[in-house]
Amino acid sequence: MTEAQYRQGSTGSEDGYTRACALSDLPPGEGAIGVEVEGEPVAIIRAGGELYALRDACSHAEVALSEGEIYDHTVECWLHGSCFDLRTGNPTGPPATEPVATYRVKIEGDGVFVSLG
Repeated sequence: MTEAQYRQGSTGSEDGYTRACALSDLPPGEGAIGVEVEGEPVAIIRAGGELYALRDACSHAEVALSEGEIYDHTVECWLHGSCFDLRTGNPTGPPATEPVATYRVKIEGDGVFVSLG
């Protein structure tokens, strides 16, 4: 997914959260979408009944993690198979050795909000 294809989040709010997408934009069950929040690529991921947000770029090859496979609180990069824990951003499988940033998420109504801070 190119940067131009990312869904655009709205401007920041006073509590530090920015609307990233609608909850209804996410695939049902487990899945992910790529959005742009304040100029940053962010993967919004639904897994195990929870929502997670992390930088949508594999630390090994800079490809979109939102296009990877989701399982057991893990996202697997589609290109080389690097795996990352959705809760911490830490790599759980090679070839990645560096974590990806994780962000706080909250839901208000149908809105999914992310804090990059």
